[in-house]
Amino acid sequence: MRKYNLVVIGAGPGGYVAAVEAAKLGQKVAVIEKNKIGGTCLNVGCIPSKAYLKHANWVEEMSEANRFGITNDISNIDYSKLVERKDGVVSQLQQGIHYLFKQNNVDYYEGEAQLITSHEIQVNGEVFESDYILLATGSRPFVPPINGLDSVSYLTTDTFFDLKEQPKELVIIGGGVIGIELAFAMAPLGTKVTVIEVAPSILMTEDEEAIQLIRQKLKKMSVTVIESAQIKEVTAKQIELSNQIIEFDELLVVTGRKGNLAIADALNLEKTETNKFVKVNRFYQTSVATIYAVGDIVDGYMLAHAASKEGIKAVRHMFGDKEAPLKTTQVPKCVYTHPEIASFGLSEAEAKESGFDVLVSKIPYSANGRAIAGNETTGFIKIISEKKYHEILGAVIVGANATEMIHTILTVKESEGRMEEIEKMTFAHPTLSEMIGEIGSQMII
Repeated sequence: MRKYNLVVIGAGPGGYVAAVEAAKLGQKVAVIEKNKIGGTCLNVGCIPSKAYLKHANWVEEMSEANRFGITNDISNIDYSKLVERKDGVVSQLQQGIHYLFKQNNVDYYEGEAQLITSHEIQVNGEVFESDYILLATGSRPFVPPINGLDSVSYLTTDTFFDLKEQPKELVIIGGGVIGIELAFAMAPLGTKVTVIEVAPSILMTEDEEAIQLIRQKLKKMSVTVIESAQIKEVTAKQIELSNQIIEFDELLVVTGRKGNLAIADALNLEKTETNKFVKVNRFYQTSVATIYAVGDIVDGYMLAHAASKEGIKAVRHMFGDKEAPLKTTQVPKCVYTHPEIASFGLSEAEAKESGFDVLVSKIPYSANGRAIAGNETTGFIKIISEKKYHEILGAVIVGANATEMIHTILTVKESEGRMEEIEKMTFAHPTLSEMIGEIGSQMII
């Protein structure tokens, strides 16, 4: 029987990062993955979608270039080349994880793990013994009960990126982050896209001003958005709503995800009140002391970077470091539309509800020299702070490079800095990030 200090089940962002961290701490580690190394994020989520979004951005940039004296022809798009590039990106990153495992002496096994006891795991007929087990089993698409859906062919994110031909008419059920990102990826390529959302708004968890800008851009791209939709029935090539019929040649259902809890259920690990997640303490320890759980199977943000940080903190707790757990206010949320949306912490409404005397300052991209020169004037930066001591409570950036710039503000907050520290910084000119400095100056006057 092989013996380990830690066996990680799941090789997604929560699992493989935790495994490498444990190995760096001198532990003997194994990782078991039943599907593909890299998990949902690398294979059918974050990375493939960003590759497609880049293709869409290239098309938009070339279209804009035609307005300003650089003539080019984008009438013909070879979709197979897009798919080929996406596959190459995924493969390169998969090999990178394999290299990390090899470099850090992490043993990797492909196969389905079965937990025999709280210390014993079986895979491919072989039994391992481990001091600790980390569950990082991720999630799968959640498909709601929609009349007729079971009798038609439809896609989820698990299958969408396998398409070899570009859809002519794509209907997306679900106006959350994934659905809207894929609308932005496909519409510039020439696909007619319709987004159907049963909630009152797309991107429900985002800043309302940000949502308005995204709605405007979707309209500009000729994407049809139907909010507060009532879906009556789905048939082979159309969706019947309460007041109209929508036709499609491909249907994509992106209505959320649910955790892969089979292993947790097999061991009767305690669940949360909703029964949707494994219950863990502040250090990601389950009701069985030697078993920890992170990522999509625990309550919190279903985000790759959150899972990775949780995995690191869980491993450090196992092997003696009782560092503080991850707070949701420390986690940046990103939407890779064009313009991008990035945020963290409390919204203005949440800050007021929490009893803070709130000060909000905002600066538009249209006032920034780099944004004007770069033809990226859509968007704004908004920082929410506490009026008396200038403590940073949250921030929202909508616009070009938002998902990169948000970390400047978050770093100041995490370093226990206030708006004064932002005001003291010298930002290069012309840059988009100098808008952050300008807001700092405004808010402490």
